[in-house]
Amino acid sequence: WEVNGSFYQPPAFLLMGIPGLEALHLWISIPFCALYLVALLGNCMILFIIKKTQSLHEPMYYFLSMLAVTDLGLVLCTLPTTLGLFWFNVRRIGFDACLTQMYFIHILSFIESSVLLAMAFDRFIAISHPLRHPSILTKTTVLKIGLAILLRGVVSLLPIPFLLKRLTYCGRTELSHSFCFHPDIMKLACADIKVNVFYGMVILLSTVGMDFIFIVLSYILIIRTVVSLATKEECLKALNTCVSHICAVLVFFLPMIGLSMMHRFGRNVPPLMNTLVAYTYLIIPPALNPIIYSIKSSHIREALLRALRRKSD
Repeated sequence: WEVNGSFYQPPAFLLMGIPGLEALHLWISIPFCALYLVALLGNCMILFIIKKTQSLHEPMYYFLSMLAVTDLGLVLCTLPTTLGLFWFNVRRIGFDACLTQMYFIHILSFIESSVLLAMAFDRFIAISHPLRHPSILTKTTVLKIGLAILLRGVVSLLPIPFLLKRLTYCGRTELSHSFCFHPDIMKLACADIKVNVFYGMVILLSTVGMDFIFIVLSYILIIRTVVSLATKEECLKALNTCVSHICAVLVFFLPMIGLSMMHRFGRNVPPLMNTLVAYTYLIIPPALNPIIYSIKSSHIREALLRALRRKSD
């Protein structure tokens, strides 16, 4: 509470499960456990196969490894609080712990966006300049891109926890999700949050927003290149290498855009819809990405089959 100009921060926040379905949390945890298990095993499998298969030591699969590591990070960030709430009704999370979880969730989301952009750039170079592809995207270049992506996420979001810590909070401590999210925490403050809103919007548009625009531009250039190919077979073969990446982009960006719009403009959106979109944004992409790449990438699929055969022998 803010009384006579005093400063107040709650010792803890209260997490929220699925509104209206609290009595069914134990049953609801079953599909969540399945998704978390698929995400953990699938992304670990992708990393293992790429590491052990020499033919997959190429830029495309290095970026896929970065995507898998990011997805594992997202899963490990939300799994403890989500399953703790569903299984044991543990709703309390300390103020600093909540800010820490929020910081890593947003960092990993921004990193995933940047990795998807890097993968789009890789596909553009591979299709438009196939002979120069190995010389443009060397191992050193890929490593530098990875470090730049990490640094960009860490630095751009570093002020967010401090902007939240400077605020004074009201008596309300109940969040909207089973994890900590910046707009969610911000709305519990009694103080002026214009700086938080402005900074959050600028960072979102200058990072994730720009990534999405450049991904779209990359595919416009890819389509122009593909259309100029001599035969229909060559055209389809070139586009087929992009299908898995396009699916990963849609699975990540559509829920993220929806959740951002709901938090900023959807005051009349039912809480259940807000919650479902948030879970879709943070849990579905890490679970689906390994499946998408295992099905659509013949190299990943063949390497997986070889590994399974060796184990059966």
